[in-house]
Amino acid sequence: MEGIRGGPAAAARDPQLFEEFYRRHVDAMASFVARRVADPHTVADLTAEIFLAVLDSAHTYRPGRGSETAWLYGIARNVVSSERRRVARETARDRRISGRRLLEPDDIARIEDKLDAESPGRRALAALERLPAGERAVLELVAVDQLTVAEAATALGISQVAARVRLHRARKSLRGHAGSAVADPRGTSLSYVTEPTGGEA
Repeated sequence: MEGIRGGPAAAARDPQLFEEFYRRHVDAMASFVARRVADPHTVADLTAEIFLAVLDSAHTYRPGRGSETAWLYGIARNVVSSERRRVARETARDRRISGRRLLEPDDIARIEDKLDAESPGRRALAALERLPAGERAVLELVAVDQLTVAEAATALGISQVAARVRLHRARKSLRGHAGSAVADPRGTSLSYVTEPTGGEA
């Protein structure tokens, strides 16, 4: 159930509510990161950063603009994008390794299992790189992360009309590329990338 007892704003003020909020969303956020990052330590770090960002951004959540899940996906996208920019700028990898939180063997095994489960999703995302950034962002959230168009629009801070237009253009572009088949995260042909799904409300 979403939005329990006040949502993000209340959770940011109350440790018990924040723990409930964390437990509601941590698996989805870890999966989101694991579809975009292949290193278990980085998955753990970025998942933690998402929830730290929630504490700083909780006051920005407006229920009338969309669900708390969609809002959280927007934060997750920003965290992952910031990490990509940081890595692109950073030439000395030693700083990243030395500053990393040590994980227990069980933690690494659990995250590696998640990475294995999400590897088709990473391949699907890689196949979308040819698309313009705005169109790719909508298609990622709808086809790979399984958000509705309304949720994707909220996560990206755009209107539902704009999201639908971008999604239509992205699918049309992919259909126009020969050999553009992508592996489905569930292991079958990713036909729903180029065909409308039933969850676009």
